[in-house]
Amino acid sequence: MFRGRFEHIVDSKGRVSIPAKFRELLAEKYDDRLILTNFDRCLVAYPYDEWRVLEERVSSLSMVKKEVTAFQRFFISGAAECPIDKLGRILVPPTLRDYAQLGRNVVFAGMLRKFEIWSKERWLEEIKRSEVDFEGMGEALAGLGI
Repeated sequence: MFRGRFEHIVDSKGRVSIPAKFRELLAEKYDDRLILTNFDRCLVAYPYDEWRVLEERVSSLSMVKKEVTAFQRFFISGAAECPIDKLGRILVPPTLRDYAQLGRNVVFAGMLRKFEIWSKERWLEEIKRSEVDFEGMGEALAGLGI
């Protein structure tokens, strides 16, 4: 499972090193292919096998529902395969860098079966907002058994 937060630097060509802990997990459990897509002001990175599970679920949904079509247009069409090079880096496509407003400083956030890549500025905003929201989540989390 992907867990933890790591700060990294995007180079002038748009490449960024995957955190060592994440690379270890990818090597042990997956292969060197990642799928990146846009979501919720950041990028979400799925190991290829996890992405295929998501695609299967999405492909079984009704195309008549507007929410399904909107999700596919935004999330699925935004996806790009980003292989990991020999130095443990991926090249983030310009369209995805623009969407997430990735500058030089980024934060990787483990999210169990996937991880997120945030601009450091947006990450700090999100964490601040999450801290405020977290205080009111106790009942909802307890209802989920957490």
